[in-house]
Amino acid sequence: MGEAVERLTKLIDSDDRYNIPHADVHDVQIEAMNERFQERKDAIKLVGHRAAEAGISEVRSFEDIVPLLLPHTAYKSYPENWLREERWDRLSKWMDTVSTYRVPVDKVKDAADVDDWVTKLSDNGFFVSCSSGTTGKSAMLVASMKDMERVSKETIKAYSWGSGIKPAKDRRMFGTGAIASVPRNYYSSVGQREALQDPNYAPWEFPIPPLTVGAITKMVVLRKAMAEGTAKPSDIADFEATSAFRAKALEEGVERTADELIKARESKIHVGGLWANLYQIAKAVRDRGYSAKDFNPENSIYVGGGLKRAVLPDDYQEFVFDTFNIRPERNFQNYSMQELQSGMPKCQKGGRYHLPPWLVPLILDKSGDNLLPLDQTQEYEGRAAFFDLSLDGRWGGVISGDKVAIDFRPCACGHKGPTIRDNVQRYADLEGDDKIGCAGTVDAYVRGVA
Repeated sequence: MGEAVERLTKLIDSDDRYNIPHADVHDVQIEAMNERFQERKDAIKLVGHRAAEAGISEVRSFEDIVPLLLPHTAYKSYPENWLREERWDRLSKWMDTVSTYRVPVDKVKDAADVDDWVTKLSDNGFFVSCSSGTTGKSAMLVASMKDMERVSKETIKAYSWGSGIKPAKDRRMFGTGAIASVPRNYYSSVGQREALQDPNYAPWEFPIPPLTVGAITKMVVLRKAMAEGTAKPSDIADFEATSAFRAKALEEGVERTADELIKARESKIHVGGLWANLYQIAKAVRDRGYSAKDFNPENSIYVGGGLKRAVLPDDYQEFVFDTFNIRPERNFQNYSMQELQSGMPKCQKGGRYHLPPWLVPLILDKSGDNLLPLDQTQEYEGRAAFFDLSLDGRWGGVISGDKVAIDFRPCACGHKGPTIRDNVQRYADLEGDDKIGCAGTVDAYVRGVA
């Protein structure tokens, strides 16, 4: 790790990490990105290819890093038939093109299925997280043990800053929905539990099996086959049976979780999950005659992932808060994405997401080809791209599918680092499609090498 990278990433332990003006770290961020580039240009095949194409041998400015950013679709660039045909050797070679460390193809190529492949990779120090793939093919993101340790630590640092709650192991933690069983989620949960969970109680696990990487990818592949009319009747029947089972388990889980929350109502409770399930559980609690007056006033909540296209009443957030007696300052919100490992916690007074100094904001035009001029006099909009200097197992530079409004002036909360407004939108939702200029050439290279 270079000196500039270490200088920025060690700020995870600083109470002022969100209070550093962009101008104060601008030059250090450029130096740190160049350190990462020099370390990784020969290690990560796709980055080396991008550098050769652009004729870049050194990063001297924010503009220099733009051609080296990877579109988020790069982590979806594997052919889906490799999943269907269980070509773990091919998938491993594909992953090797986006990994910092060499993927041990021979040690994982004989996996029984995708979950066994993921397990074998983790046994060898390669931790694969998989996105939900709600809008298409799932992204597969490789990370190292250093990344997992960092995630476990940073998640509670961001939570404590955004909520004002000091970790004291005095809360009863309640999971309120099924989560994807991927390493990033697991290690985030470990960090939160070690810091918050009252050791006199066991954390409540929502009573439904988590979605494994295999279950997620199988669902995505089948969904596409159904849309194309190529799915087998037996596969559709299996999918429908599994969906019916999970729907029934979900309904029962809501009722059981509501009962457990009522039993624990005098304790400090921390609930986490997605809004759709939280709303249904809150409704079940209300149906049993309980509301805010019955719950501890120091309860807290952490919601991630947005609505995920769930249709809820306009006052769904207030309904949940009022049910569990959660004051606004104990509502933690965080903006991030699977392609990053760093989060951007939302402050209470300004209601904006704050970037830590090791997460470099790079705001591009809609095509993702050009860096917009840095404007430190007003808020401006563009395509969000970032360089996460803390990433170890893969490249830190990514072009997202999000349209954001960023401001480099001090926030209303008083902190001086850059912030993003709480109105993040996906270009795919705004326009029905999202095309990033460099995505096609990146996909072609990755497939050719793999």
